[in-house]
Amino acid sequence: MQYQIICVVIMALASYIPRFIPITFLKKQIKSRYVQSFLYYMPYAVLAALTFPAIFYATGNLYTAIIGTVVALALSFFKVNMALVAVVCVGVVFGFSFVF
Repeated sequence: MQYQIICVVIMALASYIPRFIPITFLKKQIKSRYVQSFLYYMPYAVLAALTFPAIFYATGNLYTAIIGTVVALALSFFKVNMALVAVVCVGVVFGFSFVF
């Protein structure tokens, strides 16, 4: 439980600080496309960096975790609803847990 709270706090700080500093200290509009792009994609990158490694340890079996990840990536590639992706992946991992 403490690990999850620490992850949420780190994720919040890492995604909030890069947005907070320019708003606080820079009064002019940011015109650099690079800086705007960096500030836009930062929360997504931090979220992925914090959650992706946990995917492989969530099941307790590396093979089922890899299969679940591949299924999730395939479904998201075809732009399936996120709730459906989660339900399908849980079912796939649960089913393959009996095999491995």
